[in-house]
Amino acid sequence: MNDEINLSDSALDLTDLQLLDLLQRDAGQSNVHLAQQVHISPPTCLRRIRRLHALGLIERQVAIVRPQALAHLVGHGLQALVEVTLERQNAEALDAFEAAAVAHEGVQQCWRVSPGPDFVLVVACRDMPAYLALSQQLFTAQGNVRNVKTFFATKRAKFSPHLPLLATKA
Repeated sequence: MNDEINLSDSALDLTDLQLLDLLQRDAGQSNVHLAQQVHISPPTCLRRIRRLHALGLIERQVAIVRPQALAHLVGHGLQALVEVTLERQNAEALDAFEAAAVAHEGVQQCWRVSPGPDFVLVVACRDMPAYLALSQQLFTAQGNVRNVKTFFATKRAKFSPHLPLLATKA
């Protein structure tokens, strides 16, 4: 996926930002409801949303599942934040680890960070044996991993993929 977005020919206005803000909060809203909230007609709203997709500003639309509501069916699972430091930090080594981490289903997020560790991963696994398998695949088999520090989550106090786009009142 290309992270580069060229907006030089496509200026965004306040209505576009409002639509992006509303869609981040609930992408399941009807086009009519979105249009009412930003004071434009439904056809105009639909055109604007299609344009935002075409510009690559909306990466994808997903459902955010509440883990607690599914715990009786699939278990509580295991969430962890993992700091990974590599032995070698050249571009090839960083790219190789990143590719392996991104490809693993248990890795929800992969961040290159600085200073400190080279990567911070957000990991979700079914249970401790599944985490052990993930750690064997990503940390032991890689050969270039020098240090791993794992923090197991005991409570999720907040989770939001929302990016602040509009000025908020203090």
